[in-house]
Amino acid sequence: MCDQTFMAITFGPCDSCSKASPLMNIYIKSDPINYCSFCMEMMACQALQSGESLATLKSESDSLKKKLEEERAKLHDVELNQVAEKVELVSALSIRTRRVLKGHGNKVLCMDWCKDKRRLVSSSQDGKVIVWDGYTLNKEHAVTMPCTWVMACAYAPSGCAVACGGLDNKCSVYPLSLDKNENLAAKKKSVAMHTNYLSGCSFTNSDMQLLTSSGDGTCALWDVESGQLLQSFHGHTADVLSLNLAPSETGNTFVSGGCDKKANVWDMRSGQNVQSFETHDSDINCVKYYPTGDAFASASDDGTCRLYDLRADREVAVYQKDSIIFGASSVDFSLSGRLLFAGYNDYTINVWDVLKGNRISILFGHENRVSCVKVSPDGTSFASASWDTSLRIWA
Repeated sequence: MCDQTFMAITFGPCDSCSKASPLMNIYIKSDPINYCSFCMEMMACQALQSGESLATLKSESDSLKKKLEEERAKLHDVELNQVAEKVELVSALSIRTRRVLKGHGNKVLCMDWCKDKRRLVSSSQDGKVIVWDGYTLNKEHAVTMPCTWVMACAYAPSGCAVACGGLDNKCSVYPLSLDKNENLAAKKKSVAMHTNYLSGCSFTNSDMQLLTSSGDGTCALWDVESGQLLQSFHGHTADVLSLNLAPSETGNTFVSGGCDKKANVWDMRSGQNVQSFETHDSDINCVKYYPTGDAFASASDDGTCRLYDLRADREVAVYQKDSIIFGASSVDFSLSGRLLFAGYNDYTINVWDVLKGNRISILFGHENRVSCVKVSPDGTSFASASWDTSLRIWA
C-alpha cells in the first residue's frame, strides 16, 4: 500500500495489569478494552474449556472453514465466462487521456468525483486536498491538512462539502462555498476518530452520515453534525484498506477489504458481518460494488482482480494474466457493468471484459504506480490518480 511502513501502536496503562506498555485494542461485545500482549494471552487461555488448547481451537476453526468451502463448491455449477460464451465481444476501445491535472507536490493517494460530473477532489502525500474543475483544470479550493499522507477523500452527495483524513487518524469535513478566497480550514469539522490511520471514507446517501475504514481493523458509521459514533463494524483481523457503499438509494450494506485478505459485506443497521470472502493470496487494496449491487470486485497485491456474486455467495471470475506480476491497487466498473478498469503498480491501467474475463486494453500515461481509478457519475469518462503527482481524465 505504501513504500513506507507505519505502525501506530497505542501506548499506555494496560486495563488489566496497569503496566505502561504497547496496547492491543480489542472489542468484547462492542466494549473497547486495551490490554498488553501478556494479558491478552492470559485472557485467551482463561476462557479455554477443559481439554481445549489454542491449537485444537485453530484446527476446529480450519475444519469448519473447509466444510463451508465444500458446501459452497456443491452449488458451483458453471463459470461466468462459460455462461457468457454466446455474448458478443466488446469492440476495440479508443480511450485516451483528455485532461491532466497537475498541482500536487507529492504522490496522489485518493480522488473522488462530485455528483455534478464536473468537479473532483484529490488528496496527496503532500498533505494537500484540492478541489478541481475537470473541464477547465482550475483548482477551485485547496486545504492543507495537519499531517502528510492524506489517504482518503470523498465528495458529499450535495457537492457542498468534502471529507478527508489519513495519518492523523481522523476524518474531517470541510464545507465548500462559492467564495474561492474563503479560509476552509477555519470551518473544518472533525467527525471521526480512529486509533490508527484512516484508509477510506465515504458519505452515505446523505451529507449527514459518514462511513470510514481504518488501519485499526474497524469500519465505523458517524453522524456528521454531532460527530457521534452510530455503529462500529468489527470483523477484520488486520488493517482495513478500502470500503464501498452499495449503489442503491436504500442500500444498507457496504463491502470492505483489508490486509487479512478478506472482503467482508456488512449490514449498516445491525453492524453484523453478513458475508465474507477469502480467496486472495495477499492484501485487498480496493473493493467496488457492481452497478446493480448484486456483486462486487476486488483488487489485490497478488496481482489479480476478482468478482464475487453475493447471490451465489462465491467468487465467479478472476481477472489475471501471467505477464501481470505487480499488485492491483484500484478497481471500478463502467456504468453498464461490462468493463472493469483496474489500476496497477506497474504504472498501467488495464481494461477487462467483466463477462468473458479477458483483457481488452492497456492504458499507458502515468509515470508511477496508479493509486486510484474512478468512473465519472455519468459514465462518459474515468479519472485516475497516481504516485507521479498527477491525475488524468480518460475518455
